[in-house]
Amino acid sequence: MTRYLLLFAILMGFSFGMNAQAPKLQKQGNATQLIVDGKPFLMLGGELHNSACSNIEYMDAIWPRMKALNMNTILAPVSWEIIEPTEGKFDFEIVDAMISGAEKSQIKLVILWFASWKNGGSIYMPSWVKKDFKRFPRAVDQQGTSIEILSTLSEESMKADAKAFAAFMKHVREVDKNHTILMIQVENETGILNTPRDFSAAANKAFNGPIPQDLSAYLSKNKNNLTPELSKVWRENGSKTTGTWEEVFGKSSVDAKDWRAMSFYTEEIFMAYHYARYIGYVAQEGKKEYNIPMYVNAWLKGPDYPWTGRFPGGGPLPQVFDLWKCAGPALDFLSPDIYLPIFKEVVENFDRLGNPMFIPETRGGDIGASRFLWGLGEHNLMGFSPFGIDRMRRIPGAPTAAVPAVDPLAETYALVDGMSELILQHQGKGTIRGILVDKENPEQTFDMGNYIVTADASSTQLLENSAAGGLIIQLGSDEYIVLGRNLNVRFAPKVPGDLPLIGVDKVYEGVFKAGKWIPGRLLNGDETHCSTFSGTGLKMPGTSIQKISLYRYK
Repeated sequence: MTRYLLLFAILMGFSFGMNAQAPKLQKQGNATQLIVDGKPFLMLGGELHNSACSNIEYMDAIWPRMKALNMNTILAPVSWEIIEPTEGKFDFEIVDAMISGAEKSQIKLVILWFASWKNGGSIYMPSWVKKDFKRFPRAVDQQGTSIEILSTLSEESMKADAKAFAAFMKHVREVDKNHTILMIQVENETGILNTPRDFSAAANKAFNGPIPQDLSAYLSKNKNNLTPELSKVWRENGSKTTGTWEEVFGKSSVDAKDWRAMSFYTEEIFMAYHYARYIGYVAQEGKKEYNIPMYVNAWLKGPDYPWTGRFPGGGPLPQVFDLWKCAGPALDFLSPDIYLPIFKEVVENFDRLGNPMFIPETRGGDIGASRFLWGLGEHNLMGFSPFGIDRMRRIPGAPTAAVPAVDPLAETYALVDGMSELILQHQGKGTIRGILVDKENPEQTFDMGNYIVTADASSTQLLENSAAGGLIIQLGSDEYIVLGRNLNVRFAPKVPGDLPLIGVDKVYEGVFKAGKWIPGRLLNGDETHCSTFSGTGLKMPGTSIQKISLYRYK
């Protein structure tokens, strides 16, 4: 009996230990997944407006509305100015209210730490930091004028931010026993604006001095595995590992005839290193108190913002990934805020050097739903989050959970939620793919198992202002499941062999509930593609999950 009791105690302790684990990242094949309480977790998210969490009463109405939109995770800001209004005196009332409100609605949180920088500017720091510009110096532009951006070269600013962040993380560790907070975004869309780099005295001294030793070591160690942009300029300048920034990476210039040419790239590299060093230190100090995943997000370089300073220069963009990996190792990954129309290109550029994929800000609606499904299947997204989800104002007398009758992303989230366990099982194993077709790319074809899969939109008119998308999972040699929006999906044999023809055995429409497949209608005839003329496969107008079984014949 004693032996059985001891075994029971050990098993209970192991179970408790699994449940007590802090959220972490874990590799599965070529995918990185978020692990919460010992299990992979898929974030069906949305980001609140910047000031939503500055008032407890305002927040009270948010949680049920978000739950009604089928979201399981909310990205919400916590600002330095609120939690440390007086230096050394911390107030976590807002933080506690956020955790309590989210827990009651069974929603998880990703906290956005608005401190030294937000959208390039320094506007969320406390008044005692804002007004003491000698102790907390600002960056300086080319004309020698201070700008409202904290200098990355200030040790005093970096340590003050890190001290506040560490206090916040210590509090989270102490009060968040149910792991409501999953991850932390450290700062927001950082980078220098309105000047190619910081021209303060400290910055000029660093820029005209030798590159840091850790960067020299990084270049030597990773010389054959640098991002193409950095590798190009480094090799063109002799692959040096010592010298000033311009000696190692070249002197930048603006090409007036072709602004698409890399301009002020050395200045961008310089700023990226120093932003990464500063923010990496903040993350490192926070992780000493509570070690959960931490990331940074990027304001993208677009066609109207061709060089650093026009977009936040030095921010965590693909062309400076190496600098962030070198100087900010405490940061777990870099994420894009995607408002540019080139969604696929952006995601593909961020999916490099083993960088885990998460979209913290983007557009929702119909196009957002299609893009989410594609990213989930093609790039192993850990989560997806449109911005400004609390924009719906509460109408006096109306229920707080009132939402539009049909929200495309909410509808898609509901279907994904039921089958998230299956999706997570297949990520990183080569048995899941994403589909996204639009006006520029109206058809997509790829190999999967024994078949060639071709997808296009169920309506060409749809692609004028939107997109069609989905994900497909291979369940067996002749069986697939597709979650699609406004798609046609057809199959053809990859190798004809002795049985060159294929047909549809069965197609079921259905849903997943708590991970279990619940078949609905058995589709045939006009509801499928099952003729030589139109191909063999699925018709998916609207949003649905369909399971197809194929067979071969001659």
